[in-house]
Amino acid sequence: MPSTDGRVDLRSDTVTTPSPEMRIAMARAPVGDDVYREDPTVNRLEELAAELLGKEAALYTASGTLANQLAIKVLSRPGTELLCPARAHVYRYEAAAVASNSGVQIRPLPDEDGVVSPRAVAAALEGSRHHFPPISLVTIENTHMPASGRPAPASEVADVAWAAAAHALPLHCDGARLFNAAVALNTTVHALAAPADTVMFCVSKGLAAPIGSLLGGRTSVIDEARAQRARLGGGWRQAGMLAAGAIVAIEEMSKRLAEDHERAHRLAMALADRFPGALDPDVVRTNIVCARADRLPSSFLTVLESRGIRAGTIDAETVRLVTHKDIDDADVDRTIAAFDALALEGVEVRRTRWPTDE
Repeated sequence: MPSTDGRVDLRSDTVTTPSPEMRIAMARAPVGDDVYREDPTVNRLEELAAELLGKEAALYTASGTLANQLAIKVLSRPGTELLCPARAHVYRYEAAAVASNSGVQIRPLPDEDGVVSPRAVAAALEGSRHHFPPISLVTIENTHMPASGRPAPASEVADVAWAAAAHALPLHCDGARLFNAAVALNTTVHALAAPADTVMFCVSKGLAAPIGSLLGGRTSVIDEARAQRARLGGGWRQAGMLAAGAIVAIEEMSKRLAEDHERAHRLAMALADRFPGALDPDVVRTNIVCARADRLPSSFLTVLESRGIRAGTIDAETVRLVTHKDIDDADVDRTIAAFDALALEGVEVRRTRWPTDE
């Protein structure tokens, strides 16, 4: 479904608006005080999430960052290190919250292809023999956003979990777009979540709900996470209105994620064709397209903006485009037409600067 303001917003899948079905469910939701565990809709959402993840319990939080931070707070120890991908959300995009909230230092591991290898985990753990800080937690990210939303198969997650478990370390999975991963890999979120001790997924990203994320794990871990949420001021009252939208997102919006993936791949193919070296389109298997800024025109984002198309960056080297429920085929066509205009502009500039005999 296209946006209502005429813009094509590819900055993120967090920009979506609630579907009509979500709005109806939210208006009709029975509610109560969630701090007292008396909101029936929140309770239903948490039970649904736990069942899908294959975990004993789940906790509804306001954001993925909060869910990640709660998991880290409960599973790690102050004065230790956390291992994570070098471009992980918990490292780059959570405002140094790990250090501030948990007194934990982050040690990033190589993740050039979106993978954290068990060998890298084992090598990092070997550092404790050489006066490096002790390590108390390993985290991964599935899908791995900076790697164009690469989905990690269950076997890969299990290998990292095994490497962590060999040293009695828990594994947390930042699964903000775990449903996208499951669709791309033709598997279930249960299978992808199984090797991890705790798993977070966002309902406000690919699933297009207005607010929230779920953290799943053992009952004792989730109980402690609930207590830590209260300490951080994250308890809420009649949250059932939001939870109702999240339930619709999980039950219905997951069915259409393959459409987002196909549209993202079309964008990736078009970018690669018009701007060689910008990216390998074959790595785009979910809804995220990351391209090298140095292989795109310097005016890329401003020209798109002038045509009513919004995109963004994740760092100084990377431009990102994200598909979602409010992007349709016509929006993709419109974006590709803008790519054509940019590519033609580049050809004209080159012809002006470097004339040939042809």
